[in-house]
Amino acid sequence: MAGVAAWQGGGVPTYRAPMRSRRDDVDPALAVRRALDLGLCGIGGVLRRSPSTLPDAVSATADEHGPRAADRLARFAAADDGDTVWTRDEHGLFHVGELAGSWGYDDDPRAVGADLVHVRRCRWRTPDDAVPGPVLATFGRGGRNFQRIRALP
Repeated sequence: MAGVAAWQGGGVPTYRAPMRSRRDDVDPALAVRRALDLGLCGIGGVLRRSPSTLPDAVSATADEHGPRAADRLARFAAADDGDTVWTRDEHGLFHVGELAGSWGYDDDPRAVGADLVHVRRCRWRTPDDAVPGPVLATFGRGGRNFQRIRALP
């Protein structure tokens, strides 16, 4: 799996996955704990009806949460299996994962309660070496978006 070496000579596309709900009524650490426990990576955006396909989910997300949320969902679903994702838990510890499956909608009440409903399988681990500078910088800026991390100049 990619780590510091991924920043030396290209490597695998790498993403920030904060997994924090945009809803004020959700514990900010709940989704990360759920994702790490279940081997998932995900984003929020609970929908009124469970979609069975990604196009249905993107369309419903646009209708219920707006076009920017639909774009975020499409980017999340488009990342390739094997791409690297980073998250940080409520204790400030970083975890690195590898995406290992396609998009799905999790309508389990615990997923809805954590606002972690758009999910993909992910193999998480604690990094073996130092967290790369671009990862630290991206998380340092804050935010709740699933986004690509690019090397800093």
